[in-house]
Amino acid sequence: MQHDKVLILDFGSQYTQLIARRVRELNIYSEIHPFNKIPTNIEDYKAVILSGSPNSVRGEDALHPDLSEIRGKKPMLAVCYGAQYLAHFSGGEVAPSNTREYGRANLSFVQKGEPFFSNISEGSQVWMSHSDTIKALPKGGVLLASTTDVENAAYKIQGETTFAIQFHPEVYHSTDGKQLLENFLVTIAGINQDWTPDSFVEETVEAIQDKVGGDKVVLGLSGGVDSTVAAVLLNKAIGKNLYCIFVNNGLLRKNEFESVLKQYEGMGLNVKGVDASKRFLDALAGIEDPEKKRKAIGNAFIEVFDDEAHKLEDVKWLAQGTIYPDVIESVSATGGPSATIKSHHNVGGLPDFMKLKIVEPLRAIFKDEVRRVGATLGIDPELLGRHPFPGPGLGIRILGDITAEKVRMLQEVDAIFINGLKEWGLYDKVWQAGAMLLPVNSVGVMGDERTYEKCVALRAVESTDGMTADWVNLPYEFLQKTSNDIINKVKGVNRVVYDISSKPPATIEWE
Repeated sequence: MQHDKVLILDFGSQYTQLIARRVRELNIYSEIHPFNKIPTNIEDYKAVILSGSPNSVRGEDALHPDLSEIRGKKPMLAVCYGAQYLAHFSGGEVAPSNTREYGRANLSFVQKGEPFFSNISEGSQVWMSHSDTIKALPKGGVLLASTTDVENAAYKIQGETTFAIQFHPEVYHSTDGKQLLENFLVTIAGINQDWTPDSFVEETVEAIQDKVGGDKVVLGLSGGVDSTVAAVLLNKAIGKNLYCIFVNNGLLRKNEFESVLKQYEGMGLNVKGVDASKRFLDALAGIEDPEKKRKAIGNAFIEVFDDEAHKLEDVKWLAQGTIYPDVIESVSATGGPSATIKSHHNVGGLPDFMKLKIVEPLRAIFKDEVRRVGATLGIDPELLGRHPFPGPGLGIRILGDITAEKVRMLQEVDAIFINGLKEWGLYDKVWQAGAMLLPVNSVGVMGDERTYEKCVALRAVESTDGMTADWVNLPYEFLQKTSNDIINKVKGVNRVVYDISSKPPATIEWE
């Protein structure tokens, strides 16, 4: 089935992925491409959206897209930088704003009877994020909406299906943003809303069968949502020709190896569990630098995975749980230093000596879509609701060198924290939680004795995609009980702290 597609041209905005996700929430398929790498098959797209950008259209580094095959030929929505670009280079005027236009604002004027603003009224809250402002509309520009501070908040161009806005409809703070996108894409551009989890499963299963045929496929499972959904999809397509390998790197959560293996077997997957804990801990002995630890873990995984893959005969394909953000992040919007391929945590990057072809069933979808697809496939909601867990596991939550004793200690601490969140009904309110074992000893008193033991930091954040995150305001009573339980039950720990840093400037993990 051919779906109507929307092309999003990326000018480097932090919100570009959010635009794509909002479009897909309308059950419309969208793709992100850099502004300077416009697809040659432009006729395949029913509409085009220009993203925002940290650049200024007035600067020497202004980003110039080639819109010759788009403007006036396709319905186009220009957001923020896009709106200013159309104004500045088409007879309008863009100038520095007297006040930085950032944050919440409300529409003070909306053009009556305009389909673009259907079901959106004056007073609607929008989110601004720009330091330039449009002083004069481009040639043929017709004003559609204003806020108190921004006269030209939205406009259209006569004789074209071109609309432009100086606010961000994709962010949560623009209360009618989704309605605006629906007005543009469905009412104006006439796009079919047929991109659903059900249709994705049906088409992906068919595509896997066409691509792989009767060949054998090997997949490294991590216990996480992405690799699990990928496994179930592949299993639906090729059944017993899928061979899953779940490696215990000795850095998983307490009892996770056994419990996840049991869960996978209950799902009818062909899984082999490999306990390589000692191999990983030996490879990590004495290493303190975080990047060197990641590399050691990645290399050990490749060796173990390769050993196991070689035991299988005639395997032709390697499956990976790559998702769409991994694909997008491998191509920089500006062709700058960030244009590097991201190595995927579930296989740690593919070495040259593994001569396998790649199959990535999830490479077209976002994390929230992976969960919806998983629900369509009937995967246990508890498994789909699991917090993200880093590929290197507890290896990057133990600061400094790693020993079996430190892993044991952190597993116990982590289990108390995570189980506590579940018991208090807090787990699903948190995007990711975990404990860090710090390379710090502090003085304490237990009974009548002086102790000099480890400190652990607890971390819980709320986020939608991990790109930004806020610390969660957990109840004091919960933190009090958790701290007492950890100190009383985990030998070697005498102090617990709670991390109240947001991302940015801090990262979610400590290493």
